Amino acid sequence: MIGLAAAFFLFAATPTVVDCPWWVVVLLILFWLVALVQGCRWFTRRPVAVLVLAVSLALGWFAVVMAGARWLDWV
Repeated sequence: MIGLAAAFFLFAATPTVVDCPWWVVVLLILFWLVALVQGCRWFTRRPVAVLVLAVSLALGWFAVVMAGARWLDWV
């Protein structure tokens, strides 16, 4: 669950890292909320899956930021 909290700070700080449109931040936060709900459901039954979920969120954020910087000129 700490990993999900850390991923939230990545997602919320996206406008300060890159100059992305507001709707990208909204979609990222919505995606994080869905992952948080899933992480809460998995917390007691599959704790390792919650860790994998947090790492995949961070990697997904990195992929979105890099793709936006590369192809959409979010500098």
